[in-house]
Amino acid sequence: MLTKYLWVFFVSMVPLVELRGSIIISQGLQLPVLSSYIVAIIGNMLPVPVIYLFARKVLVWGADKPVIGKFFSWCLEKGEKGGKKLQEKAGRGLFIALLLFVGIPLPEHWRLVFWTWILNQQLSPSCSGFCWQELL
Repeated sequence: MLTKYLWVFFVSMVPLVELRGSIIISQGLQLPVLSSYIVAIIGNMLPVPVIYLFARKVLVWGADKPVIGKFFSWCLEKGEKGGKKLQEKAGRGLFIALLLFVGIPLPEHWRLVFWTWILNQQLSPSCSGFCWQELL
């Protein structure tokens, strides 16, 4: 029984599959819907603080490394340029822009955290957007 729930937990962490795939798998494994949903949500939210706290640090660290440096530098430059452009266009409506951006169903929570740290924003407004999106 635990291994079935672990399948649901880990599948909910996979980008693009996330909750949609893990709930389908849970029903294929004949698990109760409510407990599967709770396990899937916890598994889906677990990577969020890790991404928020360490993604930029890993990219900055790897930017000067011989094999991965070019790609990591490209990621940083592309993200910062896109973040500045989004901030200029959204202005004070950045929260709404992030909320709408997260509403697109391709890895929702990870994308929210990614843009939050790219834009050097506080996590608390983004978290409220994340919570609203989770309810939608």
